[in-house]
Amino acid sequence: MEITAKMVKELRDLTGAGMMDCKQALQETEGDIDKAVQLLREKGAAKAVKKASKVAAEGVVKMKISEDGKKASLVEINTQTDFVAKNDKFVELSEKIIDHIFDNNIKTVEELNNSTIEGKQFTEFLNEQIANIGENIVVRRIETYEAGDNELISGYVHFTNTNGVILKTKADSEETLDAAKDLLQNITMHISAMGPNVVSYKDFDEDFIAKELDQIQLKITEDNENKAMIGKPTRELPKYGSRSQISDEVIEETKNKIREELLAEGKPEKILDKIIPGKIAKFLEENTEIDRQYALYSQSFILDDSKTVEEILNDKSEELNGSIDVVEYARFKVGEGIEKEEENFAEEVASQMRGE
Repeated sequence: MEITAKMVKELRDLTGAGMMDCKQALQETEGDIDKAVQLLREKGAAKAVKKASKVAAEGVVKMKISEDGKKASLVEINTQTDFVAKNDKFVELSEKIIDHIFDNNIKTVEELNNSTIEGKQFTEFLNEQIANIGENIVVRRIETYEAGDNELISGYVHFTNTNGVILKTKADSEETLDAAKDLLQNITMHISAMGPNVVSYKDFDEDFIAKELDQIQLKITEDNENKAMIGKPTRELPKYGSRSQISDEVIEETKNKIREELLAEGKPEKILDKIIPGKIAKFLEENTEIDRQYALYSQSFILDDSKTVEEILNDKSEELNGSIDVVEYARFKVGEGIEKEEENFAEEVASQMRGE
């Protein structure tokens, strides 16, 4: 049977497969469109299985948020190469996926995989897209937030579509949230830029603190050795890394130690109460490096580094005679934590030429 251009176009419109693939499928099925569609699906699934072994560490972060700030979704979709991540087909696919996630209130990858899109299970739909686009595609992670009374969601995606954030905050009233909307948007952008791990130092895991403190002490030790070689003053190793490790008893003991040292230096008793608070502030600064690096509230605000994010929020709360707190946030950065494959370019091109 003669395979016409019209038949090839019809099959391509139905499946999105390439022209040559459509022509070959029609030849193998003797022009039967329905059988050709099924054949392309089977071939597409086989291709998808083969592509799935490839590490997908490039891609995009997409975000969708309702106009009233009461609902938002964030997704990271990975592909193998940056080239495909900028491909029109992949961009269109990513928009379709974030719309589907948002519209169906999907909160996990498992929920997404079990959902139905365009009349088929999402996994089948994605396999067809993998076969069509020609690279492994992975929906890596999803967050969907819904805001209750006196809660607001802010969202931000960097113009490169490689980094995105959704932030949920709570206040004493909707009026307070509305008045603080611009600040909350700026804090969302701060999270995107600074990448905190937790909202507050109170949220840290003890093992995380212990490992980070070891690294801090190791770095200071190495720096001290270099400074000693050229006669520069060295830095005392911090005993703590987070405010969560510093109890009220430790603060009191430190105050007493500072008092004794000042008296030993001959400082008058009457001025000690003016000196000690500053010394305690310095002690806390030197022993909370983990907080300043990884806890949102303890980070210097990106638009005013003289204050922490918590201080900025407290100032705004006082100005509005209300209260504003961060409930939770999600920050996705493309490929974060994924070990990329070292590609052999010549072999990759040869593989593509072989149709693998």
